[in-house]
Amino acid sequence: MTELPTIVAVFTGGTISMLVDPATGAAKPALDGAAILARTPGLDAIAGVEAIDWGLVPASHLTFPQMIEIAGLLRTALARPEITGAVVIQGTDVMEETSFAFDLLVESAKPVVVVGAMRNAADPGYEGPANLRDAVQVAASPDAAGQGTMVVMGGAILAADDVTKTDTDAYDTFRAPALGPIGMVRNGRVTLGRRRARAWALPVVPVAAAEPVPLLTVTVAMDGSLVRAATALGARGLVIAATGSGNTHPDVLAAATEAMAAGIPVVLATRCAAGQVSPSYGFPGGGATWLAAGAIPAGPLSAVKARVCLALGLGAGLDIDGLRRLFKG
Repeated sequence: MTELPTIVAVFTGGTISMLVDPATGAAKPALDGAAILARTPGLDAIAGVEAIDWGLVPASHLTFPQMIEIAGLLRTALARPEITGAVVIQGTDVMEETSFAFDLLVESAKPVVVVGAMRNAADPGYEGPANLRDAVQVAASPDAAGQGTMVVMGGAILAADDVTKTDTDAYDTFRAPALGPIGMVRNGRVTLGRRRARAWALPVVPVAAAEPVPLLTVTVAMDGSLVRAATALGARGLVIAATGSGNTHPDVLAAATEAMAAGIPVVLATRCAAGQVSPSYGFPGGGATWLAAGAIPAGPLSAVKARVCLALGLGAGLDIDGLRRLFKG
């Protein structure tokens, strides 16, 4: 009889762990790892699951120190030769950011899979067990080796550097706007259609992230006052989510140029759901003028992922050239 793989499952809370509080009618964290596993039949046919109860924390409460702590647990677990992969069970609100943080912080050929639920455990439509079963199936699959961190939700396997939550409530909220899913789980079978293009692991694991690193989204008629305010409040770095392919009012660029002159790195991303900034426009405040002024292009990363990358990159001690290499790949 073939020995089953062993998967480490880190339970952190989120909707998948919640029940409705009778006093308020609203969902609150309640279920630990053992309780969630007890609601998930069929795992014993896929893998041995070693549960770590890290906490019962809503995803919207997660901090950089906590993400770094969880990543440390993952690195320790994956370093054990008998462990095939790891699953992180969490809330979905910031899953696109935490999954990418793990991509940066956990360098291993063994897969990390992040999973959760869109319905709480008291809801008749609770899909947490199905998602968790799929996630364990992916983490246990030999084909998942070398794929870094992935999100598995609703049967879709999504790369951490592309995954995005697109709807507040829908089961299929998680999409990959740039390149689409890297695979699917159907009827217990894992199919990976492509390999991820690059690995994002940092050259040095940071003890802490650099904070604060504000993310400022450019809107119509917006000037540089928010950029100047963020600089005055001690920003360690800035991410600008510009319109289109990297365009803003000239005063936003002027304020960012002042910040860069003061030694504050500025990353230029787009506020669009997909696509990258580019030097397509040369008018004042156009993408070409931003890049000429020294802004670091975010590459394929969304603005929220670029903020995670900048905060952890600075925390790892990267200088401006190191940050450019990190974002460029």
